[in-house]
Amino acid sequence: MMDRRNIDALNPEAHPLRHLTEAQFAALGGSAVAYIKPVYGELLSHMISEAEFNSDELYQLVMSADGTPLMVADTADAVTEWLGDQNLGLATLH
Repeated sequence: MMDRRNIDALNPEAHPLRHLTEAQFAALGGSAVAYIKPVYGELLSHMISEAEFNSDELYQLVMSADGTPLMVADTADAVTEWLGDQNLGLATLH
């Protein structure tokens, strides 16, 4: 079955975002878009060396679209409260 999505896929010029470099793609969201990613303290210890994390504990990491860590919390409620004071759009991860 052919529909509009399939027809557009045949034309590479129809999707200019597919030709962005990694840096250009990251800059699209800049500091206006963020996502929340649950991560264990062990990984956070490698990412953020200035702080100590319990390696077996699950934390909520808020990152900007360009991959910059914005904040770490131990609960989703803390993230929700922090986001309420920020001017950020949230992207969902698939």
